Amino acid sequence: MGENRVNRNQADKGEDQAAGETRRGFLRKVWLGLGTLAALQLGWIGFDMLRPRKRRRVEDAAQGIFIAGPVDRFEPGTVTAFPAGRFYLSRLDDGGFLALGRTCTHLGCTVPWVEADRQFACPCHASVFDITGEVLSPPADRALDMFAVRIENGIVKVDLSRAIRRRSFEAAQVVLP
Repeated sequence: MGENRVNRNQADKGEDQAAGETRRGFLRKVWLGLGTLAALQLGWIGFDMLRPRKRRRVEDAAQGIFIAGPVDRFEPGTVTAFPAGRFYLSRLDDGGFLALGRTCTHLGCTVPWVEADRQFACPCHASVFDITGEVLSPPADRALDMFAVRIENGIVKVDLSRAIRRRSFEAAQVVLP
């Protein structure tokens, strides 16, 4: 009888061990699956951060040409915002035109034109630019980006397909009518 009891205890332990291994095996598989899923997510995040971004497409024209309007519409010494094109059109006192980007060259904040001060003032870090986009006050270390301007038959057109990076303002950048 004592022998029977020992066999039964061993059989119960064997069943418990088999059930325990089954549970352990199941939990091991669950943790392995969760770890693999987490590794895949981290890999995707890393891949997404490193791949180049697609450039925004200009919606106004197939070739990226934005028609600003007739030359007479813009008074000398004024700045006109074009939110759809994401640029400002500056008409200088001499009658020349510059198309300036709306993004601060310091950290990329949108720079508004402040008519009362006649300057672009960055609200994020206080960089200041004049009507030509030239830096008046740092921390920005270069002039606002610009876009190519052309005047055809008295109509001002801006090529938004490529922003032109520049260190400073030069008189040759101005387009005269």
